[in-house]
Amino acid sequence: MKKLLCAILILCGLLSLTACGTAPEEEAAAGFKPALDTSASCRITVAGSYDNFEALEAEFVRFNEFYPNVQLSYVKLDDYNNVLGTALESNDKPNIFFSYTWMIGNEKYSQVAAHMEDLSDESLGLNLGCIRSGLINHDAEGRILLVPVFSRTYGMLVNNDLFEKEGLAVPTTRTELMNVCEEFRGKGYASPMMGYSVKSSSCFMNTVAYPLFTATLAENPEALKLANELDPAAGEYMRPALEAVDQLVRNGCVDLEECDKIEDNYTKVILRFFEGDVPMMICTGDTVSGTKKRESQSEAFSASPFQYTFLPIPLTEEGGYFIDSPSVEFSVNRNCDNLDMTNEFMRFLITNGELNEMASVKRLVTPTTDLSLDPVYAPFGQVPADRIISPEVLGITDPLTVQVRLAAFKVGKGEITVDQAVTMYGSFE
Repeated sequence: MKKLLCAILILCGLLSLTACGTAPEEEAAAGFKPALDTSASCRITVAGSYDNFEALEAEFVRFNEFYPNVQLSYVKLDDYNNVLGTALESNDKPNIFFSYTWMIGNEKYSQVAAHMEDLSDESLGLNLGCIRSGLINHDAEGRILLVPVFSRTYGMLVNNDLFEKEGLAVPTTRTELMNVCEEFRGKGYASPMMGYSVKSSSCFMNTVAYPLFTATLAENPEALKLANELDPAAGEYMRPALEAVDQLVRNGCVDLEECDKIEDNYTKVILRFFEGDVPMMICTGDTVSGTKKRESQSEAFSASPFQYTFLPIPLTEEGGYFIDSPSVEFSVNRNCDNLDMTNEFMRFLITNGELNEMASVKRLVTPTTDLSLDPVYAPFGQVPADRIISPEVLGITDPLTVQVRLAAFKVGKGEITVDQAVTMYGSFE
């Protein structure tokens, strides 16, 4: 009887432990403990520019496991940048909103910035330490007014199976890249590298040039100052980036006629890559985010799936650069209704587990240190620290990015030479 009783007690204990281990709140967010009345009832709205935001809505559901009476919703604002300031002061003002680093210090968005809560306030309890430090922006007063929930970078999608089929190694240096493009061309691949090239916005030329120009400026503080001031003297520092673009086109790595058939830098780029005959597709992490959903939309990929990864373009003999930038950032409207519960939701969201979960659903680069979360992005986790550059921390401004984007596009298209582009710095509009 004693042995039987002991066995029953042990069994009950195991069942109890199992039940505790699968509790909904533990599944929702390990270690999160509600700080407010869990029976509280209120509404929280997140405003943004996405058409839909399933990954965030999944977080609403998980938060409701703690606060079942809190109604959370996402709303898209049309003409987002122009109407945001008005929306923040309306009767139906959002609690949380998409924000961008370039809004800070920009007079046009002073109305928006005035509504941003200082998220570095320790009393809020946000775990900002879970985010890569290079993604955190401080304003002139040392405040943190935006917190990244997704990040972005620049690189190329690689068809790993195609490299294996042709007996070639994925390039890690500029010389290797040029050589492997030549070998692919010799095997009948008209355009070993492809990318969107119809318009300057989101063109592959910028994806190639921007990391190199940023790296050059990171090594030359005086050059960065000139570049941000749009001083023509900064044009010379743009030369290596423009020469890289020019070389890819001149050497036959990229066939512009084929690239011009791609109608956009998102769905069409992905579907073209999924045809299976493109070794390397130049694009941004924002484009890569749509790959998982479109695998089933591609008849070619469904019929012949292949392994692919996203990695830096190796445009120097030391390899490529990891340009680590925020993609989507959240700010809290400090004048919103239910501010305490809004901050409680942010405390729930800004953790390794929840940010990684959102990145996984959306397939964007997580802002946390766990870059191995998605195998597609894993190569970026292997980039040496000295080749990781955070433009926002460095002080890259939006007008500067416009110059390199337009210069690279015109050089890539053959509309102007590298020498001409260098002398035209500061005049591109």
